[in-house]
Amino acid sequence: MQSTRQRILEILNEKKQATVEQLSAELDLTPVTVRHHLEVLRGEGLVSAPEALRRAGPGRPQYAYGLTDAAGDFFPKNYDKLADLILDEMREQLSENDVKQVIQRVANRMAQQGPSLGRERRPQEILGTVVSYLNDQGYAARWERTPAGEFLLHTCNCPFERVAQTHSEICQMDVSFVAQLVGVVPQRTSHMARGDAMCSYVLRFDENTPDE
Repeated sequence: MQSTRQRILEILNEKKQATVEQLSAELDLTPVTVRHHLEVLRGEGLVSAPEALRRAGPGRPQYAYGLTDAAGDFFPKNYDKLADLILDEMREQLSENDVKQVIQRVANRMAQQGPSLGRERRPQEILGTVVSYLNDQGYAARWERTPAGEFLLHTCNCPFERVAQTHSEICQMDVSFVAQLVGVVPQRTSHMARGDAMCSYVLRFDENTPDE
């Protein structure tokens, strides 16, 4: 990102709101230049529409700009370390079976937020819907059908990759998550945590599931 726009985001993150005049003074730029950068950032969905500020006395209203929720991605987060510490603490305080039960309940919660699939839907429709949802969650997913007629689901990105490197429970959670979304138990045939390019699953749908 252009350094001036990055600096505008940093100022707005610190101050929560700022007018063009305030940004102009902070950056030593003309108001016209600041407005140009703000409009670019608004077009990228990072800065919200200007909000009129109340004035104590007469005069033209002033307008302040703030960050959108999407702008939060530009600032460092430490979620991976937090997740590592929580899982480490679970391992120390709970039995292996209890940890598995907690992870299973997390997978259940994740699946409950997914799309609702009808019982009579074709595998192709189910996978199309599931892949779309997984992509929204950052999995970079796709599906294919082999010449032998098997359905394969591939996820080329793991949103929890750093945590999964030291906590295999996350990979178990993913398997359960996929199973609940698709409605069948997947068989994993490749695994990113073991050095493969992607995680791949064979999905064998019930014979009664319509295929055509």
